[in-house]
Amino acid sequence: MVDTYPAHVVHVLTVRQNDPDVRAALDRCRSLLSAEERAREARLHFEADRERYVIGRALTRLLLSRFLGGDPRDWRFVTNAHGRPELAVSGEGPPPLGFNVSHTSGMVACAVAATREVGVDVECVDRPLAHDIADRFFAPREIADLRALPASDQPRAFFDYWTLKEAYIKARGMGLALPLARFAFRLAPGRTPTIAFEADVEDIAESWQFFQAWPTELHRLAVAVRRPPEGEVDVRLDGWTPRVDA
Repeated sequence: MVDTYPAHVVHVLTVRQNDPDVRAALDRCRSLLSAEERAREARLHFEADRERYVIGRALTRLLLSRFLGGDPRDWRFVTNAHGRPELAVSGEGPPPLGFNVSHTSGMVACAVAATREVGVDVECVDRPLAHDIADRFFAPREIADLRALPASDQPRAFFDYWTLKEAYIKARGMGLALPLARFAFRLAPGRTPTIAFEADVEDIAESWQFFQAWPTELHRLAVAVRRPPEGEVDVRLDGWTPRVDA
């Protein structure tokens, strides 16, 4: 039931794209998608992108049914003004659960929470980076902290910042309408990341909680969630193989 989903829990499920069980379930996952989703899949040029799209949409539907009941095929979605998908509901009030999906080479992640403000980002760190990405998109303090690290540590540290920043703007549902340089993360070994905003960003730093993990040696994941009034959120991360009834 909707009212039994705990406000202090975020479930994050990751799926490895090349897991043999996942690949065997692709057609069954595809059967859960709406006609509009299948049409969007067909417009994607590369097979790997199509597979990740199918996994992400099926995972979302299966997770919603896991926590809310009902047939995964029955869920309908809308997008907000900035293009973020949200669960369509009838009547007044917000959706009973918020969700967010991220894909990267080799992995799909989905976060579900009893708040609409949840974001997840996962990135494959085994790829080349343009040297000026941080200079273009990071806040000055983040750039200084990143450049202060030994050169050998900077590539992976870049993904620490990037995934956190992506998770936060996805949770806000504003996309790049919220410039990445207008907020900054402070990272310290053994401590939970914290965020700070420029004066023109209307938000409260203390209301946010962040989580980071390495689901595999090559994948960096970050979660951003608005804390409920009850306090700290329990982020539960697990790997999962979609299981769809034939």
